[in-house]
Amino acid sequence: GLAGYALLGRYRRMALRNIEIAFPDKAPHLRRRIAQRHFTTLAGNFFAMEKIARIPRERIPALVEIEGLEILMRLAREKRGFVFLVSHLGNWELLAQLSPMLFPTKCGTIYQRLGNPHMDAHIRRVRARIGLELFERKEGFAAATELVRSGGGVGVLVDQHAGDAGVWCPLFGRLASTSPLAATLAARAGAALVGTVMYTEGTGRWRLIISEPVDVGTAGTREVTAKLNLELEAMIRRQPEDWFWVHNRWKTPRPKFLLATYKRGVVAPPQPTAQQLDDAETGELFAYSIRKNALGAGTKLQPFRILIRSSNWLGDAVMSVPAVRAIKRGRPDAHITVLTPSKLADVWDAVPEVDKVIPFDPPPGRGIFRVLRGIAHVFKVAQLVRARGFEAAVLFPNSIRVAFEAWLAGIPRRVGYPGHKGRALFLNQVLREKKRRKSRAAEVEKPAEHQVYHYLRLAEFIGAEMIAADLDIPSATPPGGRVARIAVCPGAEYGPAKRWPAGRFAEVIRTFSATRECAWVLVGTRKDRPVAEEILAAAGSPSNVENLCGRTSLAALITTLRECDVLLTNDTGTMHLAALLGVRTVSIFGSTEPALTGPLGRGHIIFREQAECSPCFLRECPIDFRCMTAIEPARVTLALKTLLS
Repeated sequence: GLAGYALLGRYRRMALRNIEIAFPDKAPHLRRRIAQRHFTTLAGNFFAMEKIARIPRERIPALVEIEGLEILMRLAREKRGFVFLVSHLGNWELLAQLSPMLFPTKCGTIYQRLGNPHMDAHIRRVRARIGLELFERKEGFAAATELVRSGGGVGVLVDQHAGDAGVWCPLFGRLASTSPLAATLAARAGAALVGTVMYTEGTGRWRLIISEPVDVGTAGTREVTAKLNLELEAMIRRQPEDWFWVHNRWKTPRPKFLLATYKRGVVAPPQPTAQQLDDAETGELFAYSIRKNALGAGTKLQPFRILIRSSNWLGDAVMSVPAVRAIKRGRPDAHITVLTPSKLADVWDAVPEVDKVIPFDPPPGRGIFRVLRGIAHVFKVAQLVRARGFEAAVLFPNSIRVAFEAWLAGIPRRVGYPGHKGRALFLNQVLREKKRRKSRAAEVEKPAEHQVYHYLRLAEFIGAEMIAADLDIPSATPPGGRVARIAVCPGAEYGPAKRWPAGRFAEVIRTFSATRECAWVLVGTRKDRPVAEEILAAAGSPSNVENLCGRTSLAALITTLRECDVLLTNDTGTMHLAALLGVRTVSIFGSTEPALTGPLGRGHIIFREQAECSPCFLRECPIDFRCMTAIEPARVTLALKTLLS
């Protein structure tokens, strides 16, 4: 066993990882001691199984001390069948061989054929020689149900990963796919559920403990399955080195590691708030305590940590928020951390579904040492996230650098689009877009799809469930009789082709102010100050206009937008930010396409004049800017009045 611990690195790491999940509060040297004892106990029991298979039947009971046999005797007198719960604890093969000799009724076990035909045949021979009935899992459960109904007992394994067929419920505070077969079989046959475990007591000695029966009663099989996991956990805690730690009990399913779409669903208790979950940042995972009710509020789930790499641009980041919300909703233990450029940290802080924000400063983009700075930055970011124990990373940007950072950080599941050439080498779950086949007939042009679906498909790919509310962001109530406050964003980072002329913004301000008392605030970056000053000059420098261009942080911009009733804007990141905050917008589009990047939610008015050359997606108009000049200030003024009425 010790040789196996030293040489079988893959299984040693798996055991240590599983023991860390189960006992996060134990010191590392104590977890290593459990793992070492497990390897020696497992090896000893393996050789003992071979020995016991060859000794006479009558000698087997002398090897085992039994507690709780009277429970089975009582069930036999009541002529009540039972399902005994079997786990990979101690010498489970000895339990299979001992059952027909000790239990007062006829016994069998649900059996799944092993992949190794020689091992499978050997185990079947050993079990059959002592009178244990074997029910092949693939052949159905009718025969096993009949045996239980007749007063017999059937053993069912309850501690294996059950995949899509299982119920996701807590084991040591972490969701695990668990087979509902034991609870289902007991419910169908009106039987009791009896816990059994064969602990290792020493060399060639074992202790069989039989627990008091659990009645299914009127509870659903999903809830009973969750309670059985607590029974199993209590058994493991009593003698942890006896459990089979070298299997992936808490396997992360592929590709859908979010659980919203699994057919049997999740049985989990109400969870703490995001602020309470954030306490785990120090490395102290939630202690998990056994409760009488498996669904009690005291049962804390360990967080399933998901890293989301944000887009680098404000508009793209905001358009990915619905996908982040869907991912958060995908499983009750999801803990969402967003890795983002520092300039966007305040946006993600404003999203309630985000539990933690990790900001970083990008490397300088110029100079002779630009490449070296870029390489150093990749290693810095990887180091920033490596120690936080992320289970998965969802990468929204398509660059190879972003994928390399996640790979370098050692995150086990890395999800994204193929993106730039070579990027897929650093991903292990790639969403490849399906290519449309061209029909021989004239092909109808495919409608433009909003950029938000690019991110939502990635969320759906990993198991998120899409709902209409993800896109339906409610807008604020109009101001009624009070003084309206209107924000104006006249710039556009992309280029002049996205900017409505400054004189037209000024005309809207003059015209609207003449008909209604209002306050205006110009917002934007330092680069937008010249156009803001041009608007002020053209409008006659009115006293009800405040120029904040280049004078606010992103956090201050968020505060300013929340105080406004409507935003008049070009196609900008500020437009998307306002929509995220529930602020109505009047948006003016030129070289870009609102069907692709328009504001999300309700209550917005979009102006777009279709020209024969639009959308061109150019930064500068090479001709006469007709798509923008065709939008008259009077129409925009009327739109503002409509939204504020």
